[in-house]
Amino acid sequence: MMEFTLVNFLLFMVNCVLSNNFIFSRYLGCCPFLGVSSKVETAAGMGIAVTFVMGLASLITYTVYHFLLVPFNLQYLNTISFILVIAALVQFVEMFIKKSIPALYSALGIYLPLITTNCAVLGVTLLNITENYNMLWSVLNGIFGALGFLLAIVLMAGARERLESSNIPESFKGFPISLVIAGLMSVAFLGFTGLVK
Repeated sequence: MMEFTLVNFLLFMVNCVLSNNFIFSRYLGCCPFLGVSSKVETAAGMGIAVTFVMGLASLITYTVYHFLLVPFNLQYLNTISFILVIAALVQFVEMFIKKSIPALYSALGIYLPLITTNCAVLGVTLLNITENYNMLWSVLNGIFGALGFLLAIVLMAGARERLESSNIPESFKGFPISLVIAGLMSVAFLGFTGLVK
């Protein structure tokens, strides 16, 4: 495992946010990415909620895996236990947003509980185990991966808002042009591949 230095920290951040972006490089979390990215405010709210869940899920699943599953030789239960942890965290976030920011809660709608099944959240927890990150790097991977998700969803929402006033062919309006934009953004993020080894 790499030691914690400022250079390693910055390289790891760039790697997680740009080079290995969960949406554009790993293709995880595409459902909320396409479903909630119609308005920048809603997309930012979803991105912040996902950032909180991914960071906390990385910490808790690391603890569960290394202090509960490994000592009892139950590593094969990692996926189901991680899903349970993520579901509990999402319930907590949903209750918090409903109580404190009701407008965001109603704007996110069905996509807020879908964070539970967001494959990016489960993907980061499993990636932390397969990459053998320690607790610090696991949490940083969760937070930076989620910030990459936030960047992607806000960029997509900005592009979709601009498209509302654009003159595009009728057959491309709505979801088809969103897929075209997502593909072009994915190609643009491929430019960061190999930036950090």
